[in-house]
Amino acid sequence: MSDTNLIKKTYPVLHMTCASCANSVESMLNSQDGVEQAAVNFANGTVNISYDDAQVKPSRLQEVVQSIGYDLEIEDTELTSEKMEAQQAAKIREVKNKTIGAIILSLPIVIIGMFFMSSDGHSSIPYANEIMWALATPVVFWFGKDFFINTIKQAKHRQVNMDTLVALSTGVAYLFSVFNTLSPNYWLSRGLHPHVYFEAAAVVIAFILLGKYLEEKAKSSTSSAIKKLMGLQPKMVNVVIGNKHAMPTPIEKVRLGDIIQVKPGEKIALDGTVTEGSSNVDESAMSGEPIPIEKKEGDKVLAGTINQKGSFKFEVKKLSHDTLLSQIIRMVQDAQGSKAPVQKLVDKIASIFVPIVIGIALITFVVWYFVGGEHAFTQALLSMVTVLVIACPCALGLATPTAIMVGVGKGASNGILIKDAESLELAKKIDTVVLDKTGTITEGKPVVTDISWLNDNDDQKDILLGLEQQSEHPLAAAVVDHFSDISSASISSFNSITGKGASGNHDGKVYFIGNKKLMDENGIEINESLQNKSNVWKKEAKTVIWFADEKQALAVLSIADKIKTSSSEAIAALKALDIEIHMLTGDNEATASAIANKVGISHYRAEVLPQDKSEYVKQLQANGKTVAMVGDGINDSTALAQADVSIAMGKGSDIAMDVAKMTIISSDLTKIPAAIKLSKQTVATIRQNLFWAFIYNVIGIPIAAGVLYPINGFLLNPMIAGAAMAMSSVSVVTNSLRLKFKKVK
Repeated sequence: MSDTNLIKKTYPVLHMTCASCANSVESMLNSQDGVEQAAVNFANGTVNISYDDAQVKPSRLQEVVQSIGYDLEIEDTELTSEKMEAQQAAKIREVKNKTIGAIILSLPIVIIGMFFMSSDGHSSIPYANEIMWALATPVVFWFGKDFFINTIKQAKHRQVNMDTLVALSTGVAYLFSVFNTLSPNYWLSRGLHPHVYFEAAAVVIAFILLGKYLEEKAKSSTSSAIKKLMGLQPKMVNVVIGNKHAMPTPIEKVRLGDIIQVKPGEKIALDGTVTEGSSNVDESAMSGEPIPIEKKEGDKVLAGTINQKGSFKFEVKKLSHDTLLSQIIRMVQDAQGSKAPVQKLVDKIASIFVPIVIGIALITFVVWYFVGGEHAFTQALLSMVTVLVIACPCALGLATPTAIMVGVGKGASNGILIKDAESLELAKKIDTVVLDKTGTITEGKPVVTDISWLNDNDDQKDILLGLEQQSEHPLAAAVVDHFSDISSASISSFNSITGKGASGNHDGKVYFIGNKKLMDENGIEINESLQNKSNVWKKEAKTVIWFADEKQALAVLSIADKIKTSSSEAIAALKALDIEIHMLTGDNEATASAIANKVGISHYRAEVLPQDKSEYVKQLQANGKTVAMVGDGINDSTALAQADVSIAMGKGSDIAMDVAKMTIISSDLTKIPAAIKLSKQTVATIRQNLFWAFIYNVIGIPIAAGVLYPINGFLLNPMIAGAAMAMSSVSVVTNSLRLKFKKVK
């Protein structure tokens, strides 16, 4: 299969009703030539599919899915997500209306069956059986018609699913009751009473529809993170026409290079660069940082962020489908649709679950028929119906994906982008974190950390700034940034001295900026207090530069790649989780040692080449460690690919973010222990869900089959079984939603 033709898409799958449906769709798609992998997520009703465009087209994939009774929404527009939401809302309304209709018609049947029927099958109401028959028919065959339609479609392909169980159980109960209503003498001639079970058939349908309604409502809540992200992008923007007035324009009609006006309090719709004006922008939705960021001419702005009190104009650099926000939405959707390793085992169980249940139901019927005594056939039939009703693979199918969806969504809302479910599940096992230094532990750019003036006199700082403004040395930019709030003095006869610094004239006097060698060569006197400061900073592995006139040093500055304020806190939090921390850097030994000591890291390696980083990770893995690699640059990409869990810092390179399975949007290291805690919470939730789903069936099916009858005479009513089945799915989804309210920090 050619990688050049490989296309990855997420399509909505329509008409799925249970985990077995998802397995059917998945197996059909995976059997097609040209499909590399298809993974169906029952919880959010989508399929993540990778296919070779040269071998198979979306229309063919749609035909395959339609052939087994489902449908694939392949229309490729930017409104697909909105369509999915609209379809989900329509589905919830449809199930709600069916549920209400089924309950309204079932209530009179239950009242007649419970209060007006005697134990011998006779009623104090004339034509009671016929009335119940009339009321039950629309419930079973109108409100419950989808169960039967889907069962027939599945049977054509020799497949079974949850609908098969519902259709068999309610269909058998209904037909048995119709026979008894029309031919009561068949039983009376044999000395038996012709009981009817219209109420069982109708109420089971009503309960299952109620369960599906509650399930759909709960499932829609699990995707609230996506809805919030999508809500960050406004639908209309003010495009400046001819540098004069702004015209409201739909976001789809905006083109690259358009100038957009942003008013106070408005959401920024697209990524771009400020061309006029200034303001503070709240970027918390993207980075998790609560403090608004100042934006002025030349600064980048991002879609999904909120302007504060100022107003400005910006040039569009990325359209709506290319913005960082849209990339984040796609990443979250892909992750919510991906499968955790444990889900693959659950899928196998779900695929054989329904045939096993049908087998148990038939065995139950046979056993009761031979040992049931006077009412053997009736008991056999009822017990078989109850087994078919109570067995529910839905809870099993929802256990993992709902927890993954909530976990990934919670991560996104906390500034942690998780690309796939596997990394979310694996993160809890991390026992070793490898940190790149530059841009990860440190800010990734040099800044002036300290400055000491001779006799505390900084009157000549404008001359210092004037010199550095003309210098092309990388460290000069740090000095210029440091003095950004003052005006510079004019400098003439500027001279760059390679490897040493620079000199220039101001008011007929020569000034120097550079290293100690430049000072010594020009016979410049250095005050003892300034020299002592220099010695201290050198021990801290900072770069020291001197500013002097013709006679003496006027100031000494230290420049370093500043440690992020969050680094020490994050490293302490990781240690508290019993995680071993390693630092890798291409910097020299002195700098590496100083940084490691300052943040509390005991394992570090200096002067590491990019290819050495992946070897270092490989060696840790060979020693049995589960390694998370954290980096931000292109030079980290091989190590990120090698690690068990790869984490990119969001302000780093695109390549690092492409390779990594997690991205910390704000570049705040404290998000890493938060991600590990989130993983532990999610995996714990999955295990709880699976436990309850399994234990429910392990206990429920034998009780439905009648194992308690010889002990205490207890037989489970099919109506109660229907209610229990509905609640099992709801309880699993509700347990997943609890994740939303757990703290990760």
